[in-house]
Amino acid sequence: MKEYADLKLTVASSPHVGSPVGTRALMMDVLVALTPALCMAVFFFGPRALALTAVSVVGCEIFEALYRILLKKPVSGGDLSAAVTGVLLAFVCPVTIPYWTILIGDFFAIVVVKQLFGGLGKNFLNPALAGRAFLALCYLPEMTVWVRPGTKFWLGLTASAADAVSAATPMADLHNGLLPWLGTSGVRLHDMFYGNVGGCMGEVSALALLFGGGYLILRGVIHPRIPTTYLGTVALLAFLFPRVGSAEDWMLAQLLSGGLMLGAFFMATDYVTSPCTPWGEVLFGVGCGLLTVFLRSFGGSAEGVSYAILLMNACVPLLEKYTQPKRYGASRGWQRKARKEGEHHGKG
Repeated sequence: MKEYADLKLTVASSPHVGSPVGTRALMMDVLVALTPALCMAVFFFGPRALALTAVSVVGCEIFEALYRILLKKPVSGGDLSAAVTGVLLAFVCPVTIPYWTILIGDFFAIVVVKQLFGGLGKNFLNPALAGRAFLALCYLPEMTVWVRPGTKFWLGLTASAADAVSAATPMADLHNGLLPWLGTSGVRLHDMFYGNVGGCMGEVSALALLFGGGYLILRGVIHPRIPTTYLGTVALLAFLFPRVGSAEDWMLAQLLSGGLMLGAFFMATDYVTSPCTPWGEVLFGVGCGLLTVFLRSFGGSAEGVSYAILLMNACVPLLEKYTQPKRYGASRGWQRKARKEGEHHGKG
């Protein structure tokens, strides 16, 4: 046994079973799932959609690398999490937004929301949605230019004034109590399904987003609890309380408009900012649906998906606290006592 006496063993924290699926593999799957929506954005809005997405991705990667280098932390660009944030942030912006504006959103998402809270796995808000909310607050005119469907933009630093003609969106009609095909946008359900509408460039095609969401579910990257409860809650409320027209038309218009599909499959399911318990995921999805319908109906902005998800992100610790599964062999009274003792020791 003497030959083993000098060997040093390092015991890491559990679990001790390795997995071939790491952060990079998961993020790569998300990027693959986002590809159909990106292709549809380029098809409907032109090459500038691709250029804007590329600028956003590069900006996120650079800001993350610079921050970690300056603070002498390991550079984590290889995990592709910053690239996913860059794509998602570009998707929730109009194609006409200046490149410098989206870089400001990248900085806020990566440095302020993600890195200042400790980096990957420690942020409590979705970085892409927080970046979009910041841009909407500080650069409202740039964030609310919705172009006519089919308007193509090239790679200029700014979209030409002649091309960037504002057009009504289906979400604006719904906010005003009108069905899109009877309102100022004149968009029908099949256009909303395929993406031939005005709006943020990555949100318009429900078909592409359904393909991407289905891919993530089949690959096991996300669980269907949050998307199904989110979309189901919106569908149920829209069906029960239509503001105009038939219940079916109002429900379908609500499901296919705005960023609902993108939010349900790609934003609300973020591992870090969503609950890890089954019942927590269900309540999270229901809460997102309730807030989305409430904000769409009574809020000052036509769209409510971004703010609904951000508000529910802040509720995740409470959802996880009260939806913890029962410990095997322990009574609920004992669990409540243990939880109170843990809170007491934590305060002490």
